Amino acid sequence: MIEVIKKQEQAYGEFNGGEIIENKPIGFPKEGGKIKPYSNIFYWAHAKAEKESTIGLHPHKGFEIISFVLSGSIKHYDTLLKKWINLNKGDIQVIKSGSGISHSEALNDKSSIFQIWFDPDLNKSLNKPAKYQDYTKDLFKSINGKKELIGKNSIQIDSEGVEVYEIEIENKEYKIEIKEGKTYSLYIIYGELSINTQSLKQDDFIIITKEKELCFNSNIKAKIFCIETDTELTYKSYYETYMK
Repeated sequence: MIEVIKKQEQAYGEFNGGEIIENKPIGFPKEGGKIKPYSNIFYWAHAKAEKESTIGLHPHKGFEIISFVLSGSIKHYDTLLKKWINLNKGDIQVIKSGSGISHSEALNDKSSIFQIWFDPDLNKSLNKPAKYQDYTKDLFKSINGKKELIGKNSIQIDSEGVEVYEIEIENKEYKIEIKEGKTYSLYIIYGELSINTQSLKQDDFIIITKEKELCFNSNIKAKIFCIETDTELTYKSYYETYMK
């Protein structure tokens, strides 16, 4: 099954009077949007800065909060390291918020990020100390158009069964064999393409289950951001436990 969620069907958010705007494939439950949290993906925002703007210090607990810098650069401050750190296009920031941490982030002019929250079983993570780690873009290598970002050969996180990668294709066909028991969550970063003959464009969000194979076709350059998660978790997610 292939479900496509267009940008206008996603949740919307903004900070500082619209200096930072967000379309959210998976927003917070009160924000609307077609898709609610599933598997161990609790939240997914695509944030863009119209000008340099800072989101003030705010707390987090339990969740693994990962920021992927898609364009430009950002700055980050947290109560663990107690200093501002720069991150550039292609860099990744991982916050394992554990028993509690506060942080602030600033998006520079014309910058954009994905910020995605994973649920690592909060019953366990809330009892662990917070951790923070940056990863620079040179750590991630593209092999045949696929760049692994989270998984066995790259960043490893506590949230079970999560793999994250980018696929870049140009005027060709690209195939992925679907793994049994997995849900695939895709975001079209740029370009136009088709998946199993279904036409897609920039900012489309796609959830895929129970397919045998994904066949991408593009007549132009396109980039897809893909997350694989377990369809069924071995624990009850925060959303299932407290928000359904």
